Amino acid sequence: MTRWFIRWILNVAGIIFTAYVIVGFNVTAVGAIVGSIILGFINATIRPLILLLTLPINLLTLGLFTLIVNGFMLWVVSLLVKGFAIQNFGTAVFAALLLTVISSGISFLVKD
Repeated sequence: MTRWFIRWILNVAGIIFTAYVIVGFNVTAVGAIVGSIILGFINATIRPLILLLTLPINLLTLGLFTLIVNGFMLWVVSLLVKGFAIQNFGTAVFAALLLTVISSGISFLVKD
């Protein structure tokens, strides 16, 4: 339970850092907290279905289309959460790329 909480806090910090680095992505502290919860829920429920539906495109692009799907998930969160704003879809894709790198680093550092 403690490791899960550490990972969640680090992911919230990763969202805040990403918003600081990428122009067009703005979050408040509360928006980052709520956004991370909603993003986790969307990634656990809707994302697998979308990845299944886009499997042919994903195979053709050797998995790179997953980045577009991740950007879409982030953009959906920005539509649902106040204080979690993304200006356009391109910004969402770049933010998703940076968040993927940060999340991978967190997973590497904090083992289950």
